[in-house]
Amino acid sequence: MGVTQLKRKSRKNRAVANNKMDTIKRLTSKPTIKKVTAEEIKAEFAK
Repeated sequence: MGVTQLKRKSRKNRAVANNKMDTIKRLTSKPTIKKVTAEEIKAEFAK
């Protein structure tokens, strides 16, 4: 028997794998922590 490539299936498999990697990256990423001083916060409320 000859071997045929299932191109649609390979595209789908790649898409599923990429989606999984993207969701893992998005869920494990941490937001950047901004350094804020108490004086800046007080100044915002004083406005």
